Amino acid sequence: MEFVMKQALGGATKDMGKMLGGDEEKDPDAAKKEEERQEALRQAEEERKAKYAKMEAEREAMRQGIRDKYGIKKKEEREAEAQAAMEANSEGSLTRPKKAIPPGCGDEVEEEEESILDTVIKYLPGPLQDMLKK
Repeated sequence: MEFVMKQALGGATKDMGKMLGGDEEKDPDAAKKEEERQEALRQAEEERKAKYAKMEAEREAMRQGIRDKYGIKKKEEREAEAQAAMEANSEGSLTRPKKAIPPGCGDEVEEEEESILDTVIKYLPGPLQDMLKK
């Protein structure tokens, strides 16, 4: 009876046997097959990485051609030059590099204050102008 049941159900008997707590049928080559599968996955991954590395190298060659044609520097090169310039400026200094003073800052502020005061005096009545000029 059991034989007829297995024939009628086909491959489903393995699952039913497991569900009912029966013995599992172990494939003697299961470990070997799993190892081969893992190796195939590793090999496919290596091939994929090699393919994308080759594509990226081709892209970079094209980018470099464009940079050479138009005189553009790579971002890393610009950053390295800026860093070298900062180090050259601060060479021998024990403190951090000074920030550049933008134009319009410094001594000119006092001159602007005087010109503002002169402007205000112009709009005052005559006797007040005389008092403030003295």
